[in-house]
Amino acid sequence: MAEPLLDIEAAREQVLAAVRPLTPEPVELTAALGRVLAEEVASEGALPPFDASAMDGFAVLAGAAAELEVVGESRAGRPADRALRSGEAVRISTGAVVPEDAEAVVPVERTESVDGPGPAQRGRERVRVPERSPGDHIRRAGEDVMAGELVLSAGVRLGPAEVAVLASLGRPQLLCGPRPRVAILVTGDELVEPGTPLGPGQVRDANAFALAAQAERAGARVVWRALVPDDLEATVAALAEALEIADAVCVSGGVSVGPHDHVKPALAHLRVGERFWGVALRPGKPTWFGLRDHTLVFGLPGNPVSAMVTFQLFARPALERLAGAIEPARARTVAVLDESVPRHLLRDQAVRCSVTVGPDGWHVRPTGPQGSHVLTSMLRADALALVPAGEGEIPAGDRVDVELLR
Repeated sequence: MAEPLLDIEAAREQVLAAVRPLTPEPVELTAALGRVLAEEVASEGALPPFDASAMDGFAVLAGAAAELEVVGESRAGRPADRALRSGEAVRISTGAVVPEDAEAVVPVERTESVDGPGPAQRGRERVRVPERSPGDHIRRAGEDVMAGELVLSAGVRLGPAEVAVLASLGRPQLLCGPRPRVAILVTGDELVEPGTPLGPGQVRDANAFALAAQAERAGARVVWRALVPDDLEATVAALAEALEIADAVCVSGGVSVGPHDHVKPALAHLRVGERFWGVALRPGKPTWFGLRDHTLVFGLPGNPVSAMVTFQLFARPALERLAGAIEPARARTVAVLDESVPRHLLRDQAVRCSVTVGPDGWHVRPTGPQGSHVLTSMLRADALALVPAGEGEIPAGDRVDVELLR
């Protein structure tokens, strides 16, 4: 009797439980975008490091409206050279240091010049300012980050905002998880490279390009991409090479039980231990996952959409965990279904959908025919609607779980 198929969550949990993050490495800040931080980052000093002006204007004491003498200037990077006294104002630029003893900044548009600032009058320039309160238009030292404060935790994927904050903290280099090395193998005698004329019964390979693109987007490095004929000896040789050079191997096709499906016997010959084979998923039922030492092996279906869907659900989170992500991003949300979707009696479905935003939140609509061979259905797909197994259909207007494609 066949073992029951795993559901999506159980299969994903088995994959993530088998992953051992790779050893971190130093990375220059200029190359850190998209990497996973492998250290905690605290601020050595305060941000901003000094009280700074939030406006172009005049630094003054707090008080009633008055006419003040302009006694100097504080420019960005060039602070005023003395403290402020009663009856005085210091011209100040946005981001410049607030002079010692100054209590407020008055924006220039709220002031009125009493004497023109010509060269001969520079020493007796005067300005009329309105009433102002302590702290007006001043950015206090440490208002953003206090000295010693934890700013970023290990396991965070670095986006533009994180890179900007690290730069503001003065970190030219940091410790990050490495980019996992991925080998992509696609099996099938019928496959030829793009640009090659088609012979009888041949089709152009799309899976190797799709999976390589998905791996790169997940932060990995594709170190090998190959087409493998439907031959046991060739399959063993290709997998043996891939296992030596990669942290994760993705092989598409050949994982079923047909007479020309050689991936499973080849993996057994190479002593890759099987963790599971078969997921209660449409498309993607014949997904295989195993391990040799710490190298991950994904046997993905041969149909192009099935390969892309199963990579998104199982291989992508594994690559993120290899790179050091504490919680691989699932990008899950709930959306209103704008078109009814029939259920599959025994398997959950990953339905390719386009996403729109309405007054009541996210909405999704299937992109068209959902056959696992209809590759163009992925062109308009922003998300996978996860439709649970069961009878009947999910009617339009109901809410469904969706996984956003990234």
